[in-house]
Amino acid sequence: MNQITIAGHLGADPEVRFTSSGQKVTTLRVAARARKEETIWWKVTIWGEQFDKMLSYFKKGSPIIVLGELNKPEIFTDKEGKPQVSMSITAINLLFSPFGKPESSSSHTDRSENEAPSSSREPVAHGQAKADTAFAEEEMPF
Repeated sequence: MNQITIAGHLGADPEVRFTSSGQKVTTLRVAARARKEETIWWKVTIWGEQFDKMLSYFKKGSPIIVLGELNKPEIFTDKEGKPQVSMSITAINLLFSPFGKPESSSSHTDRSENEAPSSSREPVAHGQAKADTAFAEEEMPF
């Protein structure tokens, strides 16, 4: 088994479908930078309901890290008649990426203009990390 880890951004919202036998299949399209000017698009397949709770947080543009099994590349011809390679992964694990800007920063807009930010840190649930505002606003070059 060939394992791979990719970091990128979702090109679309997660797509859910069911097989004829009723098994749930979720597909993600992930854009990952290979070089400064080159982007590789990955099709990520998730079988079953193992990541359902966290998938609701992922939308188009969300930064994501995917660990998975590398599938055999497929070659197809695009609309212009050029051969293209389709890369795909079967997900083993998904991670929230600490890099990139989230699509919405509702935490800043929920506070009234006259309310000062709290100097104490809010409690964090076990297994969750709270990003520092300065760090969360940095954007990686992918």
